[in-house]
Amino acid sequence: MDDDEPPQLSADALSALQAFYGERDTRAKHFEDLKAQAEDEFDGGKLSMDAFTEDWNASQFWYDDETATILARQLLEGATDETRIAVVSAPSAFVKVKGLLSSGEYACKPQITLLEFDERFAVFKEFVHYDFQHPIRLPIELKGSFDRVICDPPFLSQDCQTKAALTVRWLAKSWTPPDPSNKATSFQFISCTGERMQELIEKLYAKVGARTTTFEPKHAKGLSNEFRCYANFECGAWAWAK
Repeated sequence: MDDDEPPQLSADALSALQAFYGERDTRAKHFEDLKAQAEDEFDGGKLSMDAFTEDWNASQFWYDDETATILARQLLEGATDETRIAVVSAPSAFVKVKGLLSSGEYACKPQITLLEFDERFAVFKEFVHYDFQHPIRLPIELKGSFDRVICDPPFLSQDCQTKAALTVRWLAKSWTPPDPSNKATSFQFISCTGERMQELIEKLYAKVGARTTTFEPKHAKGLSNEFRCYANFECGAWAWAK
């Protein structure tokens, strides 16, 4: 072959490349179609995480449907129109909350905010861009305003977990353990993260009474790291782990 000739792909390689670009373009069009719809026209009951592919390099691992449903129901349990819920780096839980609310199963209409790095989720009016490297670089009106927070820090590192805890503390309406006799006005906290983060999580959230629970979150495509759910309350879905 002449050294000046451009390299040629084999038929198989060319076919694979065309398939890759075709799938990418299809997903991009689907995303643009979602974005083009007015928020009020979203049918939350049909919208799923299938519209958002995981980026493992960005440590994106979506919950399976059962896990997302359990977490969403705990965020909505006993909520009212005045309840404010923050979902930090857990978009699959957020989408499930929207789906449950759109289904008509819940009469309440709590205010939900999704704090997330991935700009694809800007299709939702509740989206607020969030980078854990800048834990409180957020709209000032969010400070100290949330009754319930769920957080799934993207990385299993002390730095990421600690900075995410700063965000949760900044968002929380109060920083004391919930009152079992008045859960509606208590701050409720959930964190889903690696089992090896247990000691750090219980230390970071000690003042709100967070402990390891019996619930084990599962992911749609599996995950090699053992995951646990930490919370500052017991409920029908979990108890304190022994």
